[in-house]
Amino acid sequence: MSISTKVGDGGLTHLLGSRRVSKADQQIEVVGCLDELGAHLGFARSICGHEETGKYLKTIQQQLFAISEVAVSDCSDGAASPRIDRAWIEDLTHEVNRIEQADGVLLDWALTGEVSAAAALDIARTVCRRTERATVRCVDAGTAIDRDIIRYLNRLADLLWLLARVLEREAGADARLRGPDSAPVRWSRAW
Repeated sequence: MSISTKVGDGGLTHLLGSRRVSKADQQIEVVGCLDELGAHLGFARSICGHEETGKYLKTIQQQLFAISEVAVSDCSDGAASPRIDRAWIEDLTHEVNRIEQADGVLLDWALTGEVSAAAALDIARTVCRRTERATVRCVDAGTAIDRDIIRYLNRLADLLWLLARVLEREAGADARLRGPDSAPVRWSRAW
């Protein structure tokens, strides 16, 4: 069987089930963003060099694949919408809280680029935020999709920001955007 089925040549694809939709459909946009996010995490993992972080990123990639299946499920026939595992959100929250307690983690905006793996995580974070926005648009349009995906992505973006700062700290890099005498931050660091 070839990967090139030519079924999508007309701009349509299948949701999980049998319904065909435009490749520009909001659910397909969410799945495409999730795929892109997983690819960026794979790149970050490949250059990370930090075994624990690499294993954790691989787990997240596996979760994103499962979330993609939830996001592209066809519930137009009134079937119950599949759900993601809420324990994943709790795990991300735990990791965010754990890292925030560590000494020396940058608590201000970072200027990306001091450490390659951290920069790759920052790119993944921005793709994660775009994925989150696409998911919100999909939910706002009335698509039967698990709203916990939004919570997962929100927490994941926070975690990716923190993981990037940890890698910078461990490399001894100064990634501060502002000097130590700057005014305190008044907005979210992770967008």
